[in-house]
Amino acid sequence: MEDRDTIKLLKECDAGSKMAVTSLDEILEKVENVNLKKLLMETKGHHEKLGNEIHTLLNEYGSEEKEPNAMAKGMSWMKTNMKMSMNDTDETAADLITDGCNMGIKSLYKYMNQYPGANSKVKDICKKLISIEDQLRKELRAYL
Repeated sequence: MEDRDTIKLLKECDAGSKMAVTSLDEILEKVENVNLKKLLMETKGHHEKLGNEIHTLLNEYGSEEKEPNAMAKGMSWMKTNMKMSMNDTDETAADLITDGCNMGIKSLYKYMNQYPGANSKVKDICKKLISIEDQLRKELRAYL
């Protein structure tokens, strides 16, 4: 049970970190404010670093990576492009990323509850991913 829950939670964290990197990439090219751009690039780096750690663990368990849900990825892309085409400002970008952080945090807590048998190391990784999202969400308030 522990290995099964551990692998499933790892895969969800993998998909979440990839979704975050993709979303940040989409927004970064549209951001004008130097400080906001720096914040988003630093956060992207944190997600990539944690993603590499997740990939290493998935390999140790003999499991494959998990891509983000195609529907969620497509909807995110559409929402981003539609909102940015209507109001191409840093405030809109901050709003979109804040929404993404909220969805990510909610999903990660859901998966932690869904896979309670995951080992503590993987739960800590999930909590770290939640912490990255929560910190970004707080720092984005200044740009809303």
